[in-house]
Amino acid sequence: MTVTEPAVPSNPLTLLYQDDALLAVHKPAGLLVHRSPIDRHETEFALQYARALNGGDHVYPVHRLDRPTSGLLLFARSPDIARQLGEQMMGRQVKKTYLAIVRGWPAAEGRIDYALRDEPEDRRQKHQPQVSRNAVTDFQCLGTGELPFEIEGYPTSRYALMALSPQTGRKHQLRRHMKHISHPIIGDANHGRGRHNRFFAHHFGEARLLLAATDMALNHPVTGERLMLSVMPEAGFVTVADHLGWGAILRSRF
Repeated sequence: MTVTEPAVPSNPLTLLYQDDALLAVHKPAGLLVHRSPIDRHETEFALQYARALNGGDHVYPVHRLDRPTSGLLLFARSPDIARQLGEQMMGRQVKKTYLAIVRGWPAAEGRIDYALRDEPEDRRQKHQPQVSRNAVTDFQCLGTGELPFEIEGYPTSRYALMALSPQTGRKHQLRRHMKHISHPIIGDANHGRGRHNRFFAHHFGEARLLLAATDMALNHPVTGERLMLSVMPEAGFVTVADHLGWGAILRSRF
């Protein structure tokens, strides 16, 4: 009788950088960073896969990425390093940049300074009064494109490739800020525009949130030197960017 060993799932994380203090990976869209009260049924998390890349030893997430957001995710390899990086985050010494594909043509650059109410983890509490906190995002429009399709009453539909740099760390900040300036991120089910989301899902085969964490700059907690980390968005994002004529712009950044 032949016994078949159960299949071991491949690790969905891609290792980007590792030293004695840090572990940086690329997280695909759709993967939770860690266990959440609103996703109790989930059994796979970036935290466990990062631990596997760390030889089975514990790792400590320095920041978070929303489940539908892909990209650069940084872990500390000890509690002390995690504490030091947390202090850098609080002191705004860590610079993070995201790329997003949005509806419309925004200004060439600007700053969104718009306070956001806390979003409770428990959705049953969302109608209760919540604290409003300052939130600031800098943005730059990297490229614009137009498609010959009528989606919202216009003969063509306009889109833009954006670089977004959050100066604060509020929950869903980038998604909510882009909605606030009427340029929602494509694929955002909660803060976006359903017609455009459905169009991208049908026309490009991409129903995912087109938001990717691509760059991070921080002071190395051991050497003190400035460390620059970057990663190209995953394939689905790149495919859409190519169709909209931004392939060269995108690739020139990495």
